[in-house]
Amino acid sequence: MADAAALAVYALLIAAAAIVVWRRPVLSLYAFVVGLALHNAAMASLYAGGVRGAALTAITAWKEILLAVALARVVRDAVRARALPFRPGAVDALALAFAVVAVAYALVPQDALGGEAGPKAVLLGLRHDVVPVGAFLLGRSLRLDGAELRRLAWTLLGTAAAVAAVGLVDVYAVSIGWWRTNGVVDYFHKQLGYDYHGTGEHPQVAGLPENFVFNVGGDRPFLRRLVSTFLSPLASAYLFVVALLVAAAVLRRSSLAIALAAVASAGLLWTFSRSSLLALVVGLAALAAMRRSAWTGAAAVVVLGIAIGWTHVFPKIAPTGKWTQADLAYQHAYAQQHPGAANSPTSANESSYREHWKSLKEGFRTMADHPQGYGLGNVGQSASRTGTPLRAGESNYTELGVELGVLGPVLWTAWGVLFLLGLLRAGVHDRWVAGLAAAVAAVLALAIQTDVIGDPWVAYCVWALGGALVATGARRVAETQLRPRAATLWARMENGSVP
Repeated sequence: MADAAALAVYALLIAAAAIVVWRRPVLSLYAFVVGLALHNAAMASLYAGGVRGAALTAITAWKEILLAVALARVVRDAVRARALPFRPGAVDALALAFAVVAVAYALVPQDALGGEAGPKAVLLGLRHDVVPVGAFLLGRSLRLDGAELRRLAWTLLGTAAAVAAVGLVDVYAVSIGWWRTNGVVDYFHKQLGYDYHGTGEHPQVAGLPENFVFNVGGDRPFLRRLVSTFLSPLASAYLFVVALLVAAAVLRRSSLAIALAAVASAGLLWTFSRSSLLALVVGLAALAAMRRSAWTGAAAVVVLGIAIGWTHVFPKIAPTGKWTQADLAYQHAYAQQHPGAANSPTSANESSYREHWKSLKEGFRTMADHPQGYGLGNVGQSASRTGTPLRAGESNYTELGVELGVLGPVLWTAWGVLFLLGLLRAGVHDRWVAGLAAAVAAVLALAIQTDVIGDPWVAYCVWALGGALVATGARRVAETQLRPRAATLWARMENGSVP
């Protein structure tokens, strides 16, 4: 009954949203920025309310539907106009080449490559790889003026501040016991297929995601991390990093923007995502170089200092929680199987650092041993959700190499570098483009040690906004270069030197 009612309401809402996006494809960007920030919390709530299985899977597809509608409208307009909405370049050719390789690998039988992924894992892997391409091409097809860009920037920063505020209230006002029993565990485990063993672990039931909290070891109380509506400290942190970099570029003189940025900054700190803080440093450094801004460069140095100091400060002020007896039994057994790891966040041997480094090395080793790739669905989230033997995880670069062969990460890296260079070049002349260029630099850095495009918010929003600003930036560069020539020509005409 709950499924039928939910699907009926969903059908009306998605139909209305599709009509709106068909009329104005740019509105899909607003839907992605806000909707994907609420997505996990909304889907977990529906699961707790009794909407499950295929019905909930259909509802989670709203983002793919809106992307498809927006792209269909772009294609329809191009066919009618008999012209592409943008001038294709090498960056577009690389994006399409990467998508073609992903589709080709989806069609190759798994046994021909040594992979073990089933049809569901292959489809999940294909979606993971091609969504950024679709979002990028949508962005390339949109023409955003200054007013639209400003509205998007405010939407982005406002969303980040709201997510941060909710998360900060949660870690101090909501008990971890509520999270263990509110349906989130079953949503991740039974609906999405993840096998997490964080707090809430029982003998025959999975727990919350391990990164919901930070384990300081020794059976001591764990540290609460901000997870907010994303139900993830990392996904929340990625939103904060992107929003702060855009705000630093385009909204820094507004008192409201400063207030919202302060809330988002606090949210970033309470995620305790050290890699995200370092990515923010990378983005600020890129922004300082583009805009030749001394204060932005100083901000990068300050944030670096905060990132180092926060590893010492956060454990002393963070909200804490207690492990269950089942949690402790699982951790003791795990520690016996994996000796030598430290849990202090200031230790070079801390377990998170070790796991990221180990995963990165193993990924490159697997690429070298199996350069043709194992096929889609054998790495990362796609494998984890479907029980497929995991060939690689964490880094986007190694995951793509292990599933698509060496050609996959070569195309992905070349596309990303050209994408970033285009934004950096245009960002010298345009602060809007500079903000997104800094965000893309931060995201590409994060992708070295994590599956950053496995976060739908990043895959849709960063690549769509970046694609839009590649086109906008190219126009601004052309205008900037043409103005001096036009002025010189006009002066010559006034002097009579031009007939």
